[in-house]
Amino acid sequence: MTTAVTYQYWKSNSEAFSCDDQTKGARKVLEWAYHHYPSEKLVYASSFGAEAIVLIDLIYEVQHDAHIVFLDTGLHFPETYEVIDKIETRFHSLKIERIVPKLSLDEQTKEYGSVLWNRDSSRCCQIRKVIPLQEALNTKEAWISGLRKEQSPLRADTEFINKDEKFKNIKICPLIHWTWEDVWMYIKERDLPYNRLHDQQYPSIGCLPCTKPAAGNKDSREGRWSGSSKTECGLHTR
Repeated sequence: MTTAVTYQYWKSNSEAFSCDDQTKGARKVLEWAYHHYPSEKLVYASSFGAEAIVLIDLIYEVQHDAHIVFLDTGLHFPETYEVIDKIETRFHSLKIERIVPKLSLDEQTKEYGSVLWNRDSSRCCQIRKVIPLQEALNTKEAWISGLRKEQSPLRADTEFINKDEKFKNIKICPLIHWTWEDVWMYIKERDLPYNRLHDQQYPSIGCLPCTKPAAGNKDSREGRWSGSSKTECGLHTR
């Protein structure tokens, strides 16, 4: 099916993804996705934050050898790489691919100057996250994301199945109805490994230079690009 046909099909059959089960519809959406798309046409782009750990566990129950990509900007916290290693050990059959930008950090400095993330964070995100994901999705028909409605006003309209205009495919968001409390209850109940920075008031964890602790640990996007109006890296904006 084309992107437009798939999206219209879902809009006409959205009742199949009711959120009245224990996973608030997430399991049903994932079962549909891995049944609907050939494995080589579907990928999960994971940040390895709290929501990602939940999704990885749910995906593993549906598709043991699912393809997962991590956008390795070269600027992540050591704790992020640490939790990826733990996930690879626990879910050893998953195909976890670390995607790096075409420009190394040294090459980026030569072309754009040092600490670009301080002077033009949007350009830095474009180089180190948006373009690499775009290239990774060139051969895919759909990708999975851990967006939740309550994370921010920009994400409040997210549906289970979304027509992704930026990457020209379908974006599948199984956790849209989950709360922050739901995420942590699941992690604790399943005894899943998670990024230790979450215990230090980092609800949302991105690149080290652009992520700070969030006061009270309340807003899951608070602490990202602190001191600016920016709340998104560009992966989920048109």
